[in-house]
Amino acid sequence: MVPRYTRPAMAAIWEPANRYRIWFEIEALAAEGMARLGTIPEEAARAIREKGAPALAAFSDADLARIDAIEQVTRHDVIAFLTWLAEHVGEASRFVHLGMTSSDVLDTCLSVQLTQAADLLAADLDAVLAALKKRAYEFKDTLTIGRSHGIHAEPTSFGLKLAGHYAEFARNRRRLEQARAEIAVCAISGAVGTFAHLDPRVEAYVAEKLHLAVEPVSTQVIPRDRHAAFFCCLGVIASGIERLAIEVRHLQRSEVREAEEFFHAGQKGSSAMPHKRNPVLSENLTGLARIVRATVTPALEDVALWHERDISHSSVERAIGPDATVTLDFALGRLAGLVEKLTVYPERMEANLNSLGGVVASGEVLLALARAGLSREAAYRIVQRNAMATWENLGKPGWRSFRANLDADPEVAGRVPPEVLDEAMDPRRHLRHVDEVFARVFGAAG
Repeated sequence: MVPRYTRPAMAAIWEPANRYRIWFEIEALAAEGMARLGTIPEEAARAIREKGAPALAAFSDADLARIDAIEQVTRHDVIAFLTWLAEHVGEASRFVHLGMTSSDVLDTCLSVQLTQAADLLAADLDAVLAALKKRAYEFKDTLTIGRSHGIHAEPTSFGLKLAGHYAEFARNRRRLEQARAEIAVCAISGAVGTFAHLDPRVEAYVAEKLHLAVEPVSTQVIPRDRHAAFFCCLGVIASGIERLAIEVRHLQRSEVREAEEFFHAGQKGSSAMPHKRNPVLSENLTGLARIVRATVTPALEDVALWHERDISHSSVERAIGPDATVTLDFALGRLAGLVEKLTVYPERMEANLNSLGGVVASGEVLLALARAGLSREAAYRIVQRNAMATWENLGKPGWRSFRANLDADPEVAGRVPPEVLDEAMDPRRHLRHVDEVFARVFGAAG
C-alpha cells in the first residue's frame, strides 16, 4: 500500500490489529459453538472470551512485536498468534483451536476482510453515482458532438454522456453486491474439510455470528473461484473508472476544451510552462486502474491449487487483497471529487459541434433524401459528395458550408424542400428522446 493513494478506513482493514481481532473472534466463536454442543466446558469458552477480548481491545505495538518474535521461532503465523493468545487466556487456552486447522482461521478472516472492504467500496460507488446523476441532469439538454473513432459523429448531450457512465457504475454496484455475497463464506471444517474433529454445527454457529454463509465444500480452504470472481469485479470497476477518466482527458485537450478538471487556486500545472492546466487527476486514475486490474490475473491463477490445498495462493492474497481494495477505494473517492468539480464549457461544445460546417447532419440528410424517393445508395453518394466538398475545403478560399453545398446541388434542391433540410440540420432533434433515456437510467421519478 502506497500512503499517497491510501485512505485510513480501508487501510485499517488490512492492519495486523484488525486481522488479529478477527482471528480471535473466529477462535472465540468456535469455542462458544463447541461449548453449546458440550464438546468443551462452557466456563472454558467464557474464559477465552473474557480474557482474550480485553487483550485484543488493547492490542499494541508491543503485542505485535511479541507475535512477530514468536513467529521467528515457529515459522507459522497462526501458531504464533495462538501462543500469544495463550499467554493472556491461561489454562482455558488448551480449548482454543480444538480440531481446527489454520485455514479455518485464515480463510474465514479473509472473507470478513473482503466483505468489510466491499462495504467501503459500495459506499464509494454510491458517491460516484450521486455525483454523476447530479451532473447528468445539470447538462441533460446541453448539446455536444458525439464521437466515434475519435471523429465527429452526430450530436448528443453532455448529460447523456454522463448518464451512460452512471448506468455503467450502477451495474458495477450490483456486480459488487454479488461479488460480496460470493466471498462472504465461512469454513470451519478441519484439516481436509471432512469435519473429522469438529461438528458442522460449530461452523454454522461461527458463520451466523460473523454474518457469513457456510462454504458447502471447503476441502481445507475456501475454493478460490470465489476470490477470483471478487477481484475480477474490482477489475471491471477499475475499467469503468478509466473509461470516464479517458473521456475527461480527451475533453480537456487544448484543441477540444469542452470540459476540464477543476483547477485550484495556487495549483501549478508545469514546472517549466506556467500556462499549463493538465488532467492530472484523470491521468492518475488511469494509472490506478491498471494497478487494480493487475491483481485479476494472479487471482485467477490462484484457483488451481494442488489437491485439498497448497499455499501458492497465500503470498498472492497478502499482496493483492490490500493493493486492489486500497487502490480502488482511493480511485473511487478521487473520481467522485473529479466529477463533482468538473468544469464544463457549453460554449466550446457548441463551437466544436459547428466546426465542420454542418457535415455532422449527414445522416439525417441521407434519410431525408431516401424519404424523398432516392435509393439509399444514390442518396449516400449525393450526401457524401457534398459533405466531402465541405470537409476537404475547410478554411480555403471559396469554402461553403454543408448546407450551402446541398442548396447548390440540383439533385437535392429539386427533391427536398428547404424546411425539411432545416429540420434535418437542427442539432436539437437529437435530444428528442433524452428524457426517455434518462427515465430508463434514473427511473421515472428521476
